[in-house]
Amino acid sequence: MILEYIRYRIPELRADEFEAAYGRAVNSLRESPSCLDFELSRGVEDSGQYILRISWDSLDGHLEGFRKSKLFRNFFAQIEPYVDAIEEMHHYTPTAVVGTGAGTLRPPSLYDWAGGQDAFERLFARFYEMVPDDELLAPLFAGMNPAHAHHVAMWLGEVFGGPAAYTELRGGYENMLAHHLGKAITERQRRRWASLLVDAADEVGLPGDPEFRAAFMSYVEWGTRIAVENSQPAATPIPHAPVPRWGWGVAPPWLP
Repeated sequence: MILEYIRYRIPELRADEFEAAYGRAVNSLRESPSCLDFELSRGVEDSGQYILRISWDSLDGHLEGFRKSKLFRNFFAQIEPYVDAIEEMHHYTPTAVVGTGAGTLRPPSLYDWAGGQDAFERLFARFYEMVPDDELLAPLFAGMNPAHAHHVAMWLGEVFGGPAAYTELRGGYENMLAHHLGKAITERQRRRWASLLVDAADEVGLPGDPEFRAAFMSYVEWGTRIAVENSQPAATPIPHAPVPRWGWGVAPPWLP
């Protein structure tokens, strides 16, 4: 990506017409496949100063693609009266120094959106109430530790952005892996586990919005498939890894 900055000096009397001209000109930027985004800003301390920032996919995309296209001719026709007002026009490449400040709005974690640890405790308490009556899953969990539901709730809470309780108190990834080694989980059992968990999630009132459920099911699919692979007799799973941290993926949290 390449950033282009163009700095203008525009008299107060021409400010409105200048902004209106750019309002028309940027239609060409919107149509250019090489233009990623753009922004025209006006000075606060010095209202006669404007800066146009354009993000291009590459230098060639700007100079060879856009500049030699009909789109540029349409663009230039709108801003030509202000070319003499340009004080700077340069390209820049981003550096590794990048981030967001504390004032940037961030979506809640999946953990918070779900309702915190209490929500995951309810989820797995109900899930493991249902397991003994299921012909496919009951054999897998025969002789289950009475605290198993709580431990899995700790795991999922950490995965979804909550406190690192499973890592600190239960041994993290290595301990969870140990519970699956040699179990020879079948695909039918995996699917039943996922299906039963969805039923439990509905029963205990986990959020039902499409965005949360998409992220929730994304982890369930990924996690159960990894568990199946790691449980096979000839498996050679990664022995050490951090507990995965799951986010929203492609869909942000739904807000009314």
